[in-house]
Amino acid sequence: MSEEVAKKVEEETVAEKEETTTKDVSEEKTVIPVSDPKDSDSKPSPADEKPEKKKISGGSLDRDVELGRLEQEKKLALVKAWEENEKSKAENKACKKLSSILTWENSKKASIEAELRKIEEQLEKKKAAYAEKMKNKVAEVHKLAEEKRAMVEALKGEQLLKAEECAAKYRATGHTPKKFLGCF
Repeated sequence: MSEEVAKKVEEETVAEKEETTTKDVSEEKTVIPVSDPKDSDSKPSPADEKPEKKKISGGSLDRDVELGRLEQEKKLALVKAWEENEKSKAENKACKKLSSILTWENSKKASIEAELRKIEEQLEKKKAAYAEKMKNKVAEVHKLAEEKRAMVEALKGEQLLKAEECAAKYRATGHTPKKFLGCF
C-alpha cells in the first residue's frame, strides 16, 4: 500500500513540474508587438505592460531562484573540493610521517643489530681467550701432576733400593732388623 502512495505522490510531482514548464514555455513564447518609436510618442499601452510584467516578475523570480540554486551548488562544490583537498593533504602528511617513522625505526634497528653483533664478537673473543687460559691451566695442572707422580715414583724407587740394601746388609750380617713389624 505504501508503494501505491509513493507512486501517486511521484506522479503528482511529475504532473506539477510539467505544468510549470509548459507555463514557463508559453510565457516565453508570447510575442510582444514591437511598435516603431515614430508611431507612438506616448507610453506603451497597459495591455502591453501586463505580459511584460508577468514575464519579468515571474521570469526574474525563477531566474533569481535558479541563480541562487546555482550559487548554492557552486558553493557546495567548492566546499566539497576544499574538503577533498584537505583530506588528501592530511593523508599525504600522515603517509609522509609514517614513512619517516618507518625509516627511523629501520635505522635504529640496524644500528642496534650492528651493536649486538659487535658485542657478540667481543664475547666470542673473550670466550676464546678464557677457553685458551683454561686449557693452559689444565695443561699446567697435568704437567704438575706428572711431575708429582714422577717424584713419587722416584721416592718409591729410592725406598725400594734402600729396603733391598738394608735387607742385603741384614742377610750378610745375620742380624734382624730392630723395627720388624712395628706393631708387635
